Amino acid sequence: MNIPVLETARLRLRGHYPSDLAPAVAMFQEPQFYQYLSGHPLPEEEVWTKLLRHMGVWYICGYGFWAIEEKATGQYIGAVGFGEWQRAITPSLKGFPEVGWVLAPHTHGQGYALEAAQAALAWGDAHLPVARTVCLIDVANEPSQRLAAKVGYQEIDRILYKNIPVVLLERFAPRP
Repeated sequence: MNIPVLETARLRLRGHYPSDLAPAVAMFQEPQFYQYLSGHPLPEEEVWTKLLRHMGVWYICGYGFWAIEEKATGQYIGAVGFGEWQRAITPSLKGFPEVGWVLAPHTHGQGYALEAAQAALAWGDAHLPVARTVCLIDVANEPSQRLAAKVGYQEIDRILYKNIPVVLLERFAPRP
């Protein structure tokens, strides 16, 4: 399967490369990065599994996560895209692509997350099999909640997921 490459003014969204592992592992050692994800640093093995999961969803669902590469440096700085994680929660998110974004802390505050999310959502609006996408964010992660609102997500519920309070959001693709 060919994963589409998306380009913005400053970013390239592409499939993951094996060389993304080292910078991804480094990100998962930074508290600013993992605090709302795993809550603790992740070893290389678990980060590798995440990269494989990001790639695998493309083959199973026809959509997935892109690696985010900073064009100016060629560096891997995070990931953005859609998953189908089969979460055992109520209300169910099954059958709806779940958007997500993670970026290296040194890139925060530069608008990269917004730029990447907008590119991914534009692709999704044109290619996803359903108009509705969903999002799950740790209640304490205010920056991600603000980003979700900027790209059109609205809160639908608050629940506990794996004993962590999270907000569930949804967005519908604009009608042509």
